Amino acid sequence: MTILKWALLFLVISIVAGILGFTNISEASADIARFLFYVFVVIFLVLLILGLTIFRA
Repeated sequence: MTILKWALLFLVISIVAGILGFTNISEASADIARFLFYVFVVIFLVLLILGLTIFRA
């Protein structure tokens, strides 16, 4: 869950920076948030598949 919290934190930073007009910081924070979210989704899916198949027994 830590990765998801970091992704949400960078998303909030991106939104606040965008509102304040710091477009470069906003874009960088959004890219980091997007990357962390995708990493979270991949890890979640791998653990879900493993939980439903290998670790079931």
